[in-house]
Amino acid sequence: MFPKVIFSFLILTLTTASAPGANFTYNGFDAAELWLDGIAEITPNGLLRLTDTRKLAMGHAFHPSPLRFRNSTTGNALSFSTSFIFAIIPEYQDVFGHGLAFVLAHSVNLSYALPSQYLGLFNPNNSDSSNQIVAIEFDTNMNPEFGDIDNNHVGIDVSSPKSINSSHAAYFTNDNGAGFKNLSLASSKPIQAWIEYSHMDGLLNVTLAPIDVTKPGVPCLSSNVNLSTLISDYMYVGFSSSVGTFKTSHYILGWSFKLSGKAQALDLSHLPSLPRVGSKSTLESWKIGLLIILAIVLLLIIITGTIFLVKRENKFREVFEDWELEYGPQRFCYKDLFLATMGFKDQQLLGAGGFGRVYKGVLPKTDIQLAVKQVSHESRQGMREFIAEIVSIGRLRHRNLVQLLGYCRRKGELLLVYEFMPNGSLDKFLFNKSKLMLSWGQRFQIIKGVASALYYLHEGWEKVVVHRDIKASNILLDDQMNGRLGDFGLARLYDHGTDPQTTHVVGTLGYLAPDLTKTGKATTSTDVFAFGGFLLEVACGRRPIEIRASEEEVVLVDKVLQCWKAGTILEARDPNLGNEYIVEEMEMVLKLGLLCSHPNSKSRPPMRLVMRILERDAPLPEMSEDGWDGEISAMGKEGFNDIGTSDSSLLSMSVCSASTMESVLLTGR
Repeated sequence: MFPKVIFSFLILTLTTASAPGANFTYNGFDAAELWLDGIAEITPNGLLRLTDTRKLAMGHAFHPSPLRFRNSTTGNALSFSTSFIFAIIPEYQDVFGHGLAFVLAHSVNLSYALPSQYLGLFNPNNSDSSNQIVAIEFDTNMNPEFGDIDNNHVGIDVSSPKSINSSHAAYFTNDNGAGFKNLSLASSKPIQAWIEYSHMDGLLNVTLAPIDVTKPGVPCLSSNVNLSTLISDYMYVGFSSSVGTFKTSHYILGWSFKLSGKAQALDLSHLPSLPRVGSKSTLESWKIGLLIILAIVLLLIIITGTIFLVKRENKFREVFEDWELEYGPQRFCYKDLFLATMGFKDQQLLGAGGFGRVYKGVLPKTDIQLAVKQVSHESRQGMREFIAEIVSIGRLRHRNLVQLLGYCRRKGELLLVYEFMPNGSLDKFLFNKSKLMLSWGQRFQIIKGVASALYYLHEGWEKVVVHRDIKASNILLDDQMNGRLGDFGLARLYDHGTDPQTTHVVGTLGYLAPDLTKTGKATTSTDVFAFGGFLLEVACGRRPIEIRASEEEVVLVDKVLQCWKAGTILEARDPNLGNEYIVEEMEMVLKLGLLCSHPNSKSRPPMRLVMRILERDAPLPEMSEDGWDGEISAMGKEGFNDIGTSDSSLLSMSVCSASTMESVLLTGR
């Protein structure tokens, strides 16, 4: 297979004649000769399917010959026009993979590209520097690290996943820009797109509309782009798409393209049909439903009044109140969770800690892997408010957050259902020496991922979410070793611009900000303090508080602070790394950890600034010794003793010492 791809690529690279392919129209692709790569294929009925229901995959489809896109005399880019109809069909309605893109590329060799948010075109280093790429993306995920405006937008990418201009996906019903209507890209319905570039004024227009609506007079996105400086004489034209964790199919139904002119209109009557959403027809569903109903009635008649029925119903009986009806989609059936975890058997146990026990599970009907956490039913706030917050947090969407899928209540327990993370928790890679140690590159990538997630919680969502328990054991690693912030059992949320309410102090020793113990108010600044402890934990390979054989407590922030004052801050790094690290990055992380851990909340940077520092977009603020002396010891030791003496209940939900910090959430083995 590999030699065949290389051979095909060489043939395509040697192709120089472009005039015959400068104008083409495909009303379906059953007779089309396209260059396909990845999992892209043409279905028997003529659909171009870029991706199917496989995870972490990508597909490419290009016109087989490169086209001359620049005037041979002037060197200016030529005008072009294209029209195509696409459909994005997710397997599940509210969770879906990434989008697709219309692409101009100097080379069809995209072997360096990655799936998920990179759309099969780029990688963390943006792209292969030798390949010039201009792409119009139709993105269905919001990635704050790329500056995405939302999870349903159109953007213009130039050799980078960061769009130079973008707009929410929509269309206009009037030519004067009025009649604005939203357009869901992942609606499973066909959508028509028009992309037009004028070499006279360098204007690139992108217009969208449902398939049954004529082309609007006002584009969805209009941007001045000088393609003459961005492309080569010859470029390939085609499509790219990718998916991540959630299965999504991307289809192209028809495609028309023309250089130096207007593309021919597609014949909607000759387009192939999309596959039926769902695997069974309505009639078959009714038949199956009727058979199930009859079987249940017969079963109830046979076993009514028997001891077996009584025991079984008691075994799976749940707590369900009328006010919970509004949260129906987020509620799991206890029986399904019981079967998924094999009855919560010990062999399914992933971890246990102060907040509950976590089990691995596989839903019997869908084979979806889950992590199910059992927590106490006793909450310091009303159960209605607690469930409302759990459901709200379940709507969070970010690539560096462990997805909270829903909940279940039964008798005296509350079950929280999370996305399963196969590589377990970060702390086991930092402190369990029997496992393969993480490289500095992996650690730095995890740090940036967690910072991105925390920035999204604090500023990027509709409400402010304060996590309240940021630590290495709550950072889970997916199958690609990306860091995901999990365990929202203590999280609180409030509206932007409002003052958070006083609450009980909960969390883990070593991560509690001194201002939290004084005011009882969990804020974004107290989260930043815990993030500072996490930074030092990752860079130093040590827990925030360690108890040595001599019973002497060693506070990590004290040690790093002393090294900084002595001008030898790099001596605080994890000795297991040896010299395998980048000096500038290590020094930046250690200093940023101190800055975030400052005892004065006003001296801590917001996550917006933390993100810019980690991305090298902003310098690290200068630090002084003012405000540190005499406060660190109290923050690390006496401050925690004060908690215990002032309110014995404050630590009722805390892990009692840093030496017993084990992962209690979603760990895989």
